[in-house]
Amino acid sequence: MALPAPDSCYASNGPCGYSTRRAGPGQRRCVISTQQEAPRFGANYTPSEHWWHTWLDFDTDSIRRDFAGLAELGLDHVRVFCVWPVFQPNRGTIRPRAIAQLVEMVHIARECGLDISVDALQGHLSSFDFYPSWTQTWHQANIFTDPDVIHAQAVLLTNLAETLRDEPNFLGITLGNEPNNLVPHNPCGPSEVDAWLDRLLRACQETDPAHPHCHSAYDAVWYVDGHPFTPRASATKGAMTVVHPWVFTNNCARRYGPLSVEATHLAEYAVELSKAYADDANRMVWVQEVGAPDGHIPVYDAPEFAVHTLSNVVDARNVWGVTWWCSHDVSRRFLDYPELEYGLGLLRSDRSRKPLAKAFAETISHLRAIPPRPEPRKVALVLEGGRGPSGPGGAFFEAWMRLTAAGARPAVVLGERTNDAEHLANRGITELLRPHETL
Repeated sequence: MALPAPDSCYASNGPCGYSTRRAGPGQRRCVISTQQEAPRFGANYTPSEHWWHTWLDFDTDSIRRDFAGLAELGLDHVRVFCVWPVFQPNRGTIRPRAIAQLVEMVHIARECGLDISVDALQGHLSSFDFYPSWTQTWHQANIFTDPDVIHAQAVLLTNLAETLRDEPNFLGITLGNEPNNLVPHNPCGPSEVDAWLDRLLRACQETDPAHPHCHSAYDAVWYVDGHPFTPRASATKGAMTVVHPWVFTNNCARRYGPLSVEATHLAEYAVELSKAYADDANRMVWVQEVGAPDGHIPVYDAPEFAVHTLSNVVDARNVWGVTWWCSHDVSRRFLDYPELEYGLGLLRSDRSRKPLAKAFAETISHLRAIPPRPEPRKVALVLEGGRGPSGPGGAFFEAWMRLTAAGARPAVVLGERTNDAEHLANRGITELLRPHETL
């Protein structure tokens, strides 16, 4: 497959998959639109040779080969990760060389016809946590509440946004990868998390209003009562709602089966669950991480799992895109990862394709050729009793899946919104069901 010319992938929807208009010389302004022809399809980039230690051994030829292989699969974007202590090794220092390498990576992606989303504060990656030393040891500080740390984070985000905002294939910033994984070592409450999110998202938005900036969280945000990252924060703060529907959460795939309704509709369910907490009925949702971890999805089932997951999730309205975790397997020369982390790639660490990659490529090609046109979901299941029932194994989760298995396309409505006629009308909901009514 010939690679597209550097600008060809921006001809219709623009670099963000939104409508595009010129905002000034050399700059595009991305405007969130609900009129996409089709969702975006990409991968979370895990460099094949150096993983994210690549910032220490930056190899442009290796990165170029990685990106070319992803473009050949038909992917249109990648999500990349700035390892925080590498980019900001001291509270008063941002490394120019790290910023220059990131820009070079953005340019290589453009050469290959790929757009690029940047995660800033890592933070947490593949079971490892990365903190700058100035937040640890003698300088122990809470990354969500310490004013000096928050100021430094905002400075880094501002620097990244200012550096990248004029790059034509830049998609925007996500604050960091699942920062709520860091809560156990950085105790905080919902109001403190909200203040942290507001401050850092504002830093991105004020510096670069032309692109959509987001934040992410792992599934505890939706399923765990009392977790300080709240569903409402995910569904209202930032330009889009971001979901990470992993089938190992609450042992979903093991509990129900790797090709079960519950496993293959989990991403679709996460999208619909997130909409229950949103104020804007047309808010876009980005399925930023979804994958087929071996031990939960056997390797031989992974292609079929991907086909069903992708086909089901695009039946939800306002899905901005799906970004598969991940691009390449983690090389076995790197030690101490959980076993499932090694084999999550579409491609192996030698860049060869897996059957999963073939299934993924064929499915997204079909979905682009015949773009989904999902209709509003008229029947909604009412969620009451907090977050706990909505996780795999919970009564609400299983009721939603029963409706889905029966051929329904259920939405989700919070109990406190069942009498909000405007909210229901904006979402096209005409019938409400309680979980016990699905038995």
